[in-house]
Amino acid sequence: MIPKVFREVIDLGDGRTISLETGKLAKQAHGSVVVQMGKAMLLCTVVSNYKQSPVDFLPLTVDYREKFAAAGRYPGGFFKREARPSDGEVLTMRLVDRVLRPLFPKDYHSEVQVMIQLMSHDEDVMPDALAGLAASAAIQLSDFPFECPISEARVARVNGEFVINPSRAQLADADIDMMIGASADSVMMVEGEMDECSEEEMADAIKFAHESIKIQIEAQVRLAEAFGKKEVREYQTAEKNEELEKRVHDLAYDKCYAIAKKGTSKAERSAAFSEVKEDVKASFTEEEMAEFGHLVGGYYRKAEKEAVRELTLAEGIRLDGRKTDEIRPIWSEIDYLPSVHGSSIFTRGETQALATVTLGTSRDANKIDMPSYEGEEKFYLHYNFPPFCTGEARPLRGTSRREVGHGNLAQRGLKGMIPDDCPYTVRVVSEVLESNGSSSMATVCAGTMALMDAGVQMTRPVSGIAMGLISDAESGKYAVLSDILGDEDHLGDMDFKVTGTSEGITACQMDIKVKGLSYEILVNALQQARAGRLHILGKITETISSANEEVKEHAPKMINRRIPNDMIGAFIGPGGKHIQELQKETGTTIVITEDAVTEEGIIEILGTDPAGIEQVITRIESMLFKPTVGEAYEVKVIKMLDFGAVVEYVEAPGNEVLLHVSELAWERTDNVSDVVKMGEVLDVKYFGLDPRTRKEKVSRKALLPKPEGYVARPPRDDKRSGGRDSRGSRDNRGRDNRRDDRRDDRKPREDRKPRAEDKKEE
Repeated sequence: MIPKVFREVIDLGDGRTISLETGKLAKQAHGSVVVQMGKAMLLCTVVSNYKQSPVDFLPLTVDYREKFAAAGRYPGGFFKREARPSDGEVLTMRLVDRVLRPLFPKDYHSEVQVMIQLMSHDEDVMPDALAGLAASAAIQLSDFPFECPISEARVARVNGEFVINPSRAQLADADIDMMIGASADSVMMVEGEMDECSEEEMADAIKFAHESIKIQIEAQVRLAEAFGKKEVREYQTAEKNEELEKRVHDLAYDKCYAIAKKGTSKAERSAAFSEVKEDVKASFTEEEMAEFGHLVGGYYRKAEKEAVRELTLAEGIRLDGRKTDEIRPIWSEIDYLPSVHGSSIFTRGETQALATVTLGTSRDANKIDMPSYEGEEKFYLHYNFPPFCTGEARPLRGTSRREVGHGNLAQRGLKGMIPDDCPYTVRVVSEVLESNGSSSMATVCAGTMALMDAGVQMTRPVSGIAMGLISDAESGKYAVLSDILGDEDHLGDMDFKVTGTSEGITACQMDIKVKGLSYEILVNALQQARAGRLHILGKITETISSANEEVKEHAPKMINRRIPNDMIGAFIGPGGKHIQELQKETGTTIVITEDAVTEEGIIEILGTDPAGIEQVITRIESMLFKPTVGEAYEVKVIKMLDFGAVVEYVEAPGNEVLLHVSELAWERTDNVSDVVKMGEVLDVKYFGLDPRTRKEKVSRKALLPKPEGYVARPPRDDKRSGGRDSRGSRDNRGRDNRRDDRRDDRKPREDRKPRAEDKKEE
């Protein structure tokens, strides 16, 4: 049976297109679509169980995988099979999940799996920009209860012009790189990095991407209509009891409002809210609790949320007593850990991060091996969020998706300020020790100070802040919150993290939970974020105003040198012998790489002992030393031979040349030791390559005056020189007729003794 295929094409306006296709692959899935751009193809399938799971949340799993076969490659490692997802794949999963999750009904508890896989790769297409489009298109072909179609697009600014879904080559020249997720009427997700752009430029980029997303959404709607829009499945909706809801609201609202207004700490506030909740439950009889007690907890949380939001909107007061634009108290410290290369503590309110910096060579770079991208990161940041930082005890199950995402955000915020000429590979590790709001932004601040403490010459220091939003659609009131708490993140309408310098924004991450957020509110939030960033930046620079001039005494020093390509082998030695001996002798780490453009050898010298580093540099300079013809040089005798002395240039130890016995003195020299001694330093003149021996020639006698009455030796006699003519030419020497004479003396062929083969035949 030939399947019926449905297809829609999206025109990007610059000759490129994106196609959506369904009906050919994975027809047992509840929705499947193939998204193609150029040669890149993504298959997305969605499935949701018809039976509700016994949980009170949406069990949604978004899985994105890039198959190595898609790029015609083998997976790395011993087992040639894709294993756990890479950090890049995890980040794409998060991008898609953050947009999809809010659009499912809050009472939909059936397990949902969204699986996206790269089946064919194109070097000019970045597949992560197509993942959100694929997921939404597949859901539109299903019967899931889903609010509205969405899409995601990458926007970059290249040479002052915005580009949708740029290639990786274009992205290398971009000063804005952002991923936008949106519905037709609302921006829902923003994530990206910038080269210190302004708030207005960021808003313009979001608007540009949103217009492209609207076109992608229209294509999804057309495809679903052509395929046949399915009826939304029935599911068990949440039980409602309006009378009970009002009763709980009346019992809890005023008490929660009063607690919120006190401005207490997280622990004290949580205890007070828990007490109110227990009092509400106690007001019901055992029979009432048995009948609808399962609803009481949810209605209480709703009343508590309403009280806190109203307090902020009506009075501008927040849970901890701050005003909407007020930043929590900050203290910080550098050089806290004595053995690391750089360290700092940053504490803001009840959020604390301890950051460390480690300096290394290019050998320590973070290797990225994905089907869509291979490369190295010379600057990378790892973020750890242990359970104790929130006062919890829970199992440790490896690095979570959240840790990968928050670490990546902090890394993108900082990396633009690491100079291109930084010789080190730099690893930053952030240990979150306390958390009550925006530990990722605390990581950025702690990371900045640790980098400066380590002596990394940052272009400018970076700070970060998390912004929130509480809004009321009916009244039109809204409040933008600076430096949000964990509770404000949960009950608010926006979580907006911004990092930047005094000159502009370097990275951002935004999740919007309400529909129709206006660009006016967005710009206001950005401007308020700028004021908060600059305040925090001032606190950072009070602790450390600029990077240390030198790395710490116990930290490795890095020196880079370049050598011609043809000298790399000589420096390394057979089987790495020379470089291994040099590392052992000097106590350094030496790494040699090849410049992809110039093909020069780049030598990285890493060590804590300046003398050892200097010794390596001296060795390199000796290799590069080229004497000038006609110039005089100091040399040192390092070996005595019968026919001369081996000397090395004083300014280039290890660079050796033979001083022949005939060039020691004007007088005849029978014994080399009569003229020079071992270890003696003397002057010689350099003559370049000897045309006769094709070896470098130096002379001591050329710098000495001729002795009085010196007579040059006569030329060699004819027996050794020109007398060869009497014997005939060297090229002939009577050979002309030798073969013919020899053949005349040979017996005729038939007279020769028979060969073994002939004997057999006989």
